[in-house]
Amino acid sequence: MAAGRVIVYGGRGALGAKCVSYFKGKNWWVGSIDLNENPEADLNIVVERNDEVAQQENNVVQSVSSALNGSKLDAVICVAGGWAGGNAKKDLIKNSDLMWRQSVWSSLISSSIAASHLKEGGLLTLTGAKAALEPTPGMIGYGMAKAAVHHLTKSLGAEKSGLPKNSVVVAILPVTLDTPMNRKWMPEADFSTWTPLEELAEKLFQWSSGENRPSSGSLVQVLTENSTTEFIPV
Repeated sequence: MAAGRVIVYGGRGALGAKCVSYFKGKNWWVGSIDLNENPEADLNIVVERNDEVAQQENNVVQSVSSALNGSKLDAVICVAGGWAGGNAKKDLIKNSDLMWRQSVWSSLISSSIAASHLKEGGLLTLTGAKAALEPTPGMIGYGMAKAAVHHLTKSLGAEKSGLPKNSVVVAILPVTLDTPMNRKWMPEADFSTWTPLEELAEKLFQWSSGENRPSSGSLVQVLTENSTTEFIPV
């Protein structure tokens, strides 16, 4: 008997895979949604990259519904996303479109899953960015998409959002995650200011289990300094 049920959107990425592994280690049933399968997950839903958002949403929600067969989720965790730079002169449209698809589409579909399949008092987490609290002239598309996720989070946390009763919606706002890819591209960086994936997975598990949750609609900064991580609401 599973201790709980969670869907991880972006379950094949670095943070998503860590979340799948962490929740599995706690005897939870875990579903992964991504462009590729995660062999550790109990359910894999593969998103077709070239489908429009409405088609993606329809396919994903139908697949989740079929797999749950009337059961409810304790949590929906969206850690899908990516990064791209670019200002008004360089790659503005191309990179803005990419960022919108990676961060906003995944957040919207996760919200749709939560509206239909989250239990009362369940948790939905989305992924924003601390950088998007300020102007991002060197990465306009990224900042714009993450700011949209912040707005979505606050809207979902308000009354009449359509989410189940007493559910909690939180956006995490990390700075830099300690992933193999980030280490590859920034080998000279100060890793003591990067957030370990395990710490973030542990925090998401605590919130999913009902422990020390922020208020619904919160934007929570993930700040790491001297290898110590704090979670500070905006």
